[in-house]
Amino acid sequence: MKAKYKPSDYEILRRRCVELKEAGWKQKDITSALGLTEGWVSQTLKKYRELGAEGLLARKPPGSLPKLTSEQLSQLVEELKQGAVSHGFPGHIWTRSRVNELIGRLFGVSYDLTQVGRILKKLGWSLQKPAKKARQQSKQKVQQWREETVPELKKSRG
Repeated sequence: MKAKYKPSDYEILRRRCVELKEAGWKQKDITSALGLTEGWVSQTLKKYRELGAEGLLARKPPGSLPKLTSEQLSQLVEELKQGAVSHGFPGHIWTRSRVNELIGRLFGVSYDLTQVGRILKKLGWSLQKPAKKARQQSKQKVQQWREETVPELKKSRG
């Protein structure tokens, strides 16, 4: 019966596998003693022959390659700096879906919107909420409206 091991146990098993082989054990006996497959033991011993002790170390499995190169990410930042309007979007706000659309136009790839958020964060862009008041708003005119127009509106309602 084949045993079940945690990923962290496999480095220990690889080392033990090599120890048993160097002690003169046959491959099928190592397989039985450790509860592993013959193919696994064979691959472990092959890695050890080719790479030495380095071949026995536990490694995090590699993820998929990024869709965009660092040069493309730099280009994306430059394009984002030009603003959403310059890329044909109504309004000045960049949303994840707009950024994803731009990535598709420029580089021919698409991301899940959560990934777009991660990319933007990696590039130093953060979530920004638009200001609730207009930049060109005049404090004097607002005060005048509150003092004159609002009371008149309240009178006309009541």
